[in-house]
Amino acid sequence: MRNEKIRDVISDYNEEALFADGFDEAIEGVIRQAGGNYLICYSYDKCVEVLVKQGLSHEEAVENMEFNVVSAYLGEHTPVFLEKFTE
Repeated sequence: MRNEKIRDVISDYNEEALFADGFDEAIEGVIRQAGGNYLICYSYDKCVEVLVKQGLSHEEAVENMEFNVVSAYLGEHTPVFLEKFTE
């Protein structure tokens, strides 16, 4: 299930949910926020991979994620980014 189909399914949960442009392949699913909102959840690592595929170094991709994506709060429907713990 990709791109438009994913967007349609997520819109069924929350039609006001915001997407991070260009990162559809990094969508993990939705999270449920206490109080009601369903928010789109992206894999942070997969987002970095998307940026590396676009030509950024790993370090540049992480910097871009931190300053231009993760820190871009757009209100209560802003997507979230999952960072998995590693050993």
